[in-house]
Amino acid sequence: MNKILTLVFIFAALFANAQPPNPGGGVGGVGPGRPASPIDMYVYILALAAILLIAFFAKKYKTQKI
Repeated sequence: MNKILTLVFIFAALFANAQPPNPGGGVGGVGPGRPASPIDMYVYILALAAILLIAFFAKKYKTQKI
């Protein structure tokens, strides 16, 4: 049973594709007619928020001595 599930997951991973293939003659993901994704404007804010959250939870768990 374990080997069958492993094979099913391998085939599912091979056929799963999150992005459709590029059509012929395209310019790629971010070209002159396509704006950058909105998250690009907030990368620094998100990085700062991540660092603050890591510090907060590290201090919280350190005081609980888990």
